[in-house]
This record gives sequence, C-alpha cells and structure tokens, in this order.
Amino acid sequence: MLLNLEEKLDPRVKRTRKFLEQAFAELLEEKGFQAITVQDITDRAEVNRATFYAHFSDKYALLDHAIRQSFRQEIEKRVLNACRFDMGNLKALIVAVCEFVKKTNEHCTPPQPQFESLVETQVKDGIKLLLHHWMEQDNLSADPQTAATAASWAIYGLALQWSRDKNRLPVEQYAEQVLPTIAANLSLVQAA
Repeated sequence: MLLNLEEKLDPRVKRTRKFLEQAFAELLEEKGFQAITVQDITDRAEVNRATFYAHFSDKYALLDHAIRQSFRQEIEKRVLNACRFDMGNLKALIVAVCEFVKKTNEHCTPPQPQFESLVETQVKDGIKLLLHHWMEQDNLSADPQTAATAASWAIYGLALQWSRDKNRLPVEQYAEQVLPTIAANLSLVQAA
C-alpha cells in the first residue's frame, strides 16, 4: 500500500512544503527543470534558502518528492490503493501509469535524462508497492516482492513505449493489449 508519510508531519512543516511544491510546480511550467535554481524556488515560495534546505537537499530531491507525491495522488484518485488484485484493477493500473508517464513526459521537452530517471524510479517504486500489497492481501505469490518488481518494470517500460509512440493506440485499447503480458509476468512467479 502506498503510505503517506506526510500525514505525520507538523502542520507548519506541511504548509512550508506545500509552498515549496507549489512554487516548484509553477516554475516547472514556466521555464523547465534545468533552468530552475533553488533561489528561484525560495523567492517564489517566499521562504529563505535555509528553510528550503531544511526540507530538501537540492532541487533534485524536491523533484523526486514531487513525482512521488504526484504518482501517489494519481493512484489514490483512481482508488487503486484501496482495491484488491484482479484483472480489471491491473488494467486500471496500466492505464494510470500510461497516462501519468505521458503527462510527465509532456512537461519535460526536450527530454532530460535526469528528469526521466527520477520519474522512472518513483513510478516503478509506486507500482511495486501497490502490486506487492495486492499480492500479499490474497497470498497470490510465494514471492510477491519478485513478482511485483518484475511487473513494475514491465508496466513502466510498456507505458514509456506507449507515451513515446507517435501513432499510439488509445490508452484503454493499449492496456487491454498488454494486459496478458503483465498478467503472465505475475503468474510466472506464482507457478514457479
């Protein structure tokens, strides 16, 4: 299950993080990640640099946090974190990942390897946690960690391929097409 560690933070810390996150998001829209400085973020959020560094080690840590939070919110919006494993929920997860990857790639033009790497890491980790949770709920695998890891890599890779395809299928159709591949990926570990 995707946990929200933010819920345990002091309200003042949450508020400051929200200011930093909002400033960062606005700046991303305006000028792109590479052009943003910590000073830009602190000026926009109306906090000092020491406050920024009390929350994040650098702008990459803030980006990492923002991606993780954004993906978690996408999963929660679709209520996948409250679901159990079944093929319909697996398909919904594939659709969610495809749409999230496409949306994040659109915000980063031209592609920036550091940005893409952070997105990949956070999305795969989020998928893995959710799949692991689903599989443990129903004892679907003797090794849910391995199954969830393999499937998370497959889902992310397929979503990235779909997002880059200029003649891509509609997302629901694509998810239906790759669903057997993902399901087999999970079943291989179950059968072993």
